[in-house]
Amino acid sequence: MKTLTFVDRVRIQVFAGNGGNGVALFRREKFIPHGGPDGGDGGNGGSVFLRASKDEASLLDLHFAPLVRAEHGEHGRGKQQYGRNGQDKIVPVPLGTAVFDAETEELVGEVLQDGDLLKVAQGGKGGWGNIHFKTSTHQAPTEFTEGTPGEIRTLRLVMKTVAEVGLVGYPNAGKSTLLTQLSAARPKVAAYPFTTLHPQVGILKFDATHAIRVADVPGLIKGAHQGVGLGHDFLRHIERTAFLLFVIDMAGVDGRDPTADFRSLREELKLYNPELAARPYLVLANKMDEPAAQKNLAAFKRKTKEKPLPMSAELGEGVPELKARLFAQFFPGETILDI
Repeated sequence: MKTLTFVDRVRIQVFAGNGGNGVALFRREKFIPHGGPDGGDGGNGGSVFLRASKDEASLLDLHFAPLVRAEHGEHGRGKQQYGRNGQDKIVPVPLGTAVFDAETEELVGEVLQDGDLLKVAQGGKGGWGNIHFKTSTHQAPTEFTEGTPGEIRTLRLVMKTVAEVGLVGYPNAGKSTLLTQLSAARPKVAAYPFTTLHPQVGILKFDATHAIRVADVPGLIKGAHQGVGLGHDFLRHIERTAFLLFVIDMAGVDGRDPTADFRSLREELKLYNPELAARPYLVLANKMDEPAAQKNLAAFKRKTKEKPLPMSAELGEGVPELKARLFAQFFPGETILDI
C-alpha cells in the first residue's frame, strides 16, 4: 500500500465557535425589586485562522483531519459574570497556501510569509444578559439575547510553492542534482524519470544577509498545461517564481532533442499561463560532460538564438557562474565577499 507523504490540495470544513447566550438572573438583596438584574453576557465564539508556517511542507495533516473547530463561547452567569470567550483555532499551513470558498470558488485569501494569519471563519457574538435591559422605568427586566452562531464554511486549499527561482525541465534533466549543488536540500536523485514527485525548495545562501529560495518541482511532459502527467501539479508550483532556470539535458541521454525540449517547455508555460512565458529566464545546458553535448549545444544555439550557460550539475561545473548570475539578478549593484 502506497504511503501518502505529500498533499498540495485539500478540501476542509471549518466551524467557528458559537457565541454563548446571555442570561436573565436576579440577585437577592433586601430592598431591591426582584433582587435586581444580575445576568451576565455570553462569551464570543472562537474564530478559525490559517497561519503560514515555514515548518509545514504540505497539507497532509488537513487531509487526514479535514474538520476544523474553534471553541464555543460560554454562557453568561449570575453576579454579572460574563461567559469566557471561546479559544480561536489556529491551523498551520505551508507558505504559499491559497484559500478558496468551495461553493463560490471566490478567493478568500493567501498566506505567503512565515507567520501570516488569515481568518477563514468568524466566531459568533455572545448574547446580552438582562443587566443591559434595565432602565428607570424597567427595573426588573427578564430580557436577554442568545449568542449568534459561528460561521461554517467549506474551503478548498491549494498550496503553491513560494520561491524566487523555479527549475524547469523534462524528467531526468538534472534539476534535483542542481538543487543539491545550490543548497542544502537533498531531493531524491536517480537515473530515471519522475524522481521528483513533489516540490522541493532549497535556500541558496550567498552570505549572511543575501539568500533566495529555489524550487525543484516535478518534470514537465508534453500536454502538461492540460494536466497530462504531473502537469498542473508542476505548473502550479512555479506561478509565484520571479525567475526561471530551464535545465536542458544537452547530451540527450534519453534520446531527446534538446532544442525540441526547450521549445516544448516554453510552449507549455505559455499555454498554461502567458505570464509565466514572459518571466525572465536563463537556459542551463546541463550534462556537458557527456560526449554528444558539445555538438548538441552548437545546434541548440544556432536554432534557438539562446546563449545557454554550459554546466555539469553532477560534477559541479558551471555552478559558481550560475550563483554569480543569480546574485546579480536578485541583488543588482550589491556585492558579497564570496559567491
